[in-house]
Amino acid sequence: MIHFDLDKLKSQSEELNAEINSDNFWSNQRAAQKTIDKFNLINDKINTYQSLSKSINDLNETYLLIKDEFDEEIFSSLISDVDKLEKELTDFSLEVLLSGEYDNSNCIMEIHSGAGGTESQDWAEMLYRMYVRYCEEHHFKIQMISSLEGEEAGLKSVSFLIKGKDAYGYLKGESGVHRLVRISPFDASKRRHTSFASVEVTPELSDKIDIQIEEKDLRIDTYRSSGAGGQNVNKTDSAVRITHIPTGIVVTCQNQRNQIQNRETAMNILKSRLYLLKEQERKDKISSLQGEQKNIEWGSQIRSYVFCPYTLVKDHRTNYETGDVKGVLDGNIDGFIKAYLAYEVKNND
Repeated sequence: MIHFDLDKLKSQSEELNAEINSDNFWSNQRAAQKTIDKFNLINDKINTYQSLSKSINDLNETYLLIKDEFDEEIFSSLISDVDKLEKELTDFSLEVLLSGEYDNSNCIMEIHSGAGGTESQDWAEMLYRMYVRYCEEHHFKIQMISSLEGEEAGLKSVSFLIKGKDAYGYLKGESGVHRLVRISPFDASKRRHTSFASVEVTPELSDKIDIQIEEKDLRIDTYRSSGAGGQNVNKTDSAVRITHIPTGIVVTCQNQRNQIQNRETAMNILKSRLYLLKEQERKDKISSLQGEQKNIEWGSQIRSYVFCPYTLVKDHRTNYETGDVKGVLDGNIDGFIKAYLAYEVKNND
């Protein structure tokens, strides 16, 4: 069941509005901006709900007008409006489920191939393609951070920034191990293979946090970029790898030709991760922010994609499933996302 309490949202909006109009509101600009963002998000939900309610009432009145005296032109227009409203209601139902502190943020997604060489590296690239297709369909922008290609095919790892409203909220449930079962295109004997890859999704927080990092705690290495970008990228040691020694967190960036830009991007990602680590330690909610991280192996997967001996994609947390494996790998993962968001709300009640 989707939770939507209009009266509660209106009450919160009134309280935040009073806070915004108080005399000392701008004494802490970072906190003030956070309050304004929250106020705008709440009012967006209220306004969308009211707009959808009006649309439903208007369509109902139109139906009552033609119920007894059929008009083909009006009926055709009514059907079109109902289809449009159905999509808007589906989108809104997803937004209602987004209630996490960082859900409205951009996010950083990392995909790592598991054991198994070319098989798992090809699977990692298939997952990358799936998320690219999903982002294109939902008008999210992708900015490459780093990638490491496999020796024969696929990707050993890839990291990229996804920009768009509620990007982290929609994609946070993708964190975990993804399992593929298929007849391998790399096996001359056409045997069935099982491959694993891990996905990690982190909210981008660099613009919203103030965290100090001491230079003595960092080891910064530069190296020649190996990903996309052409020959000019590979002529200089422009790629940057930053290791935060106290925590062991490692961040790499190679998407820019300029080493300074790569370092700045890597530092922003590091700040986000350190802030999350601090929050996780304080709240003891590690799985709520980055998803529960498990070994990339059998028995630890959150979702299975099966091509053989039958076709099925199943999420093992929510039990949501579909037989349209091709559609899922083409980016149609909205059903899985909605099921996870509902599952998260239910388990956090």
